Amino acid sequence: MAELQRLRQIARPFVVDGPSGVCVRDRLKALTVEDERVLRAVGAHMGRLASGDLARRVRDGLEHSADAWAARKRELTPVSSSRWAGSVTAYTHDQWALSRRAQHEHLRSLDAGIRMIRHRLSLPVGEKGARGKPGGYGSRREWFQKTRRLEVLEARYERARTAREAGRVSVVRGGRRLLNSRHHLSPAGRTEAQWRAEWESSRWFLTADGESGKRFGNQTIRVTPDGEVSIRLPAPLTRMANARHGRYVLTTKVSFAHRGEEWRDRVAVHRAVSYRIHFDATSGRWYLDASWKRKELPVVALATLRKGGVVGVDMNADHLAAWRLDALGNPVGAPRRFDYELTGTATHRDAELRHALTRLLHWAKAGGVEAVAIEDLDFTHAASREQHGRRKKFRRLVSGLPTARFRARLVSMCAEAGMGVIAVDPAYTSKWGAEHWQKPLTTKNRRTSRHAAAAVAIGRRALGHRIRRRAAPPPHDQSDRVGHRTGQARPGIRGREGDRPRIPGPRTRSAGAGHGLNAVDQGTQDRSGCPAEHEPWGQDSLPLSL
Repeated sequence: MAELQRLRQIARPFVVDGPSGVCVRDRLKALTVEDERVLRAVGAHMGRLASGDLARRVRDGLEHSADAWAARKRELTPVSSSRWAGSVTAYTHDQWALSRRAQHEHLRSLDAGIRMIRHRLSLPVGEKGARGKPGGYGSRREWFQKTRRLEVLEARYERARTAREAGRVSVVRGGRRLLNSRHHLSPAGRTEAQWRAEWESSRWFLTADGESGKRFGNQTIRVTPDGEVSIRLPAPLTRMANARHGRYVLTTKVSFAHRGEEWRDRVAVHRAVSYRIHFDATSGRWYLDASWKRKELPVVALATLRKGGVVGVDMNADHLAAWRLDALGNPVGAPRRFDYELTGTATHRDAELRHALTRLLHWAKAGGVEAVAIEDLDFTHAASREQHGRRKKFRRLVSGLPTARFRARLVSMCAEAGMGVIAVDPAYTSKWGAEHWQKPLTTKNRRTSRHAAAAVAIGRRALGHRIRRRAAPPPHDQSDRVGHRTGQARPGIRGREGDRPRIPGPRTRSAGAGHGLNAVDQGTQDRSGCPAEHEPWGQDSLPLSL
């Protein structure tokens, strides 16, 4: 008898928390030459200060303290302002913390790769994998190459671990990818002048944190409800001011088309709003971003979201497969497919994903459901290169899935649509969905795909039901005469896994209906470990008359 595969424990579904903040953008149109000159001067000046402050924070490492933070802010105040200095030091702290988290994830990835290579090297060459783990390498040549790669990964791990213990991080203001493209201008499609303009603009600093209670929610970059934008110039640049108190007022005005009313309500009552001005060197356009913390949304209970059913969604490399399920876990209607194309620039990919989610939510709202069920996918901790071996096509497929962007977009858009998001464990959803639901849901006029069946499995797990279907009723020519149903009982119903009742009527067997020693007891029907009798067996005493 073949050994059964051990299944890992399935985590419980949970309701995903809503977004904590909001960010909207508008373009700064029709800027004059003087406006652009002032913005470039302020951005370059504050960018130099931000670079120097970040370098000092990196040098401090783990020895940094609140006193050191206050000292850095005091040094920046005379050459900028107290509020500019506060924004710079807060930005520096966030950058250093982000680098520490990235360093930790890099160590986890290296450790996973090292452990996977060691496991495969310990197996004989050509041995097959088992229980979800890959086997040995396919040839002696591959085995030798992996021993060399193991040494490389171990050396990288030691360097990264030493740097983390010492508190050293690697940060590039402007982005490491843009920095490395300087040596590959032709493949990147840039000239040296274009790269230089993009590099300098990416290192500018024109970000100001909001302050509640201050005029219009921000003293450094102030935007009035009618759209007038003014900037508090740093101390060395106050000669360029065109308004009182060292401020410069731009000739253009902004009007946020998206969430404009919400933004005006905040600035009218002087609630905190953070602003960021940035320049897109590729298109030559200036933009203004406004962001603020949103009120915490009430947490809807999981049982409440399940009452109206859910829409199960399976994310793939080129489409979203969705199917609506009722509260009992039964698929309703036909599946839907929402295509997108993840090619081109990052802006184009983000737009494709956003449009697909918009169509998905419109369809879900029309169906009357209150929640969308998704898999709790996270490929950041998986050593995909070593785990999947030479399956390069599959590795590219996994790395190309925008899991983080998909979750962030879906959560924010569902919050605006008044819908909840239920995350489930992704274990075995595709496998069990295809095994239990793909064939039963396929008709003469509709062929159910494996991804649509996985969407049903995801939805059933979110509703608290088992993925597998109950056994189909036997045909009429058998003794049971279509005795039990295939409908799904609710999880809390007592007796849902109990014995089915005997149906009166003629039987092909010799015993009549409702008769026999094991008429209802299923414990004796060829099941190991079940009792053969209802009561403990004991020897009756013989009568004295015999």
